[in-house]
Amino acid sequence: MKQTKLNHLAFQIQNKIIKAKKKFFTKPFDHIIIDEILPKNLALKCAKNFPKIENYNWDKKKVDKIEVKYRSKWNSEFDIPEDIIDVVRILNSSIILKTISKVFKIQKILPDPYFKGGGLNISTKGGILNTHIDGNYNDETGLNRRVNAIIYLTKNWKKKYGGELGFYNKNGKKLIKIIAPKYNRLVIFNTNDYSYHGIPNEINYPLTKPRKSIILYYYTKERRGKSETKIKKPHSALWVENNYKDHNNRITRKYY
Repeated sequence: MKQTKLNHLAFQIQNKIIKAKKKFFTKPFDHIIIDEILPKNLALKCAKNFPKIENYNWDKKKVDKIEVKYRSKWNSEFDIPEDIIDVVRILNSSIILKTISKVFKIQKILPDPYFKGGGLNISTKGGILNTHIDGNYNDETGLNRRVNAIIYLTKNWKKKYGGELGFYNKNGKKLIKIIAPKYNRLVIFNTNDYSYHGIPNEINYPLTKPRKSIILYYYTKERRGKSETKIKKPHSALWVENNYKDHNNRITRKYY
């Protein structure tokens, strides 16, 4: 897509994020929800170009009762499929970064050019994402993770499909809010040591229409504030089902 067109789309999305500030949610932690975030034609192109499981180099995550899903293995933006790259460029642009920064009151937000854990996610029938908090540190950049953004790309979602995004209380035990993964919906939320989230309902999508999303993470040089920090040292995702430890039964980890 031409740069002038991308620039125009970035300002359109910026306006939608600014308008969403009027419906800014603070419980159980800061977040916004925006439907029809992408123009219809671009959303459709992204859905059509979303790689299938059988013909893409996916990183399969499988830890029983904790996490079962596929995610992309991007090393740079040159690995990103056509049309989807346009959405990533827009959401990682300074136009959107400054807007998210103002809405969430988190200064100097930066994207991740290494796509550490970010990118495309796909979950098939029987997939799992147990309640957890996210990792807090990016080894590649030395930055601290602060914000998540998710765009859902499976059309015609139905409640029986499950796969909703759940937000929990500060110990991850009580489900506070459920967000349906509706097509072309953007969810942005503050990620910290108390922002427990996951998929509370079984992923029961049809085999031919799995749960698909684009996920991007944003960082700052500044660490999270005291009210958002329980563990000061770098840690990976910590899972409620695993006694608040990571996949390797650790709370903190080595870092670079």
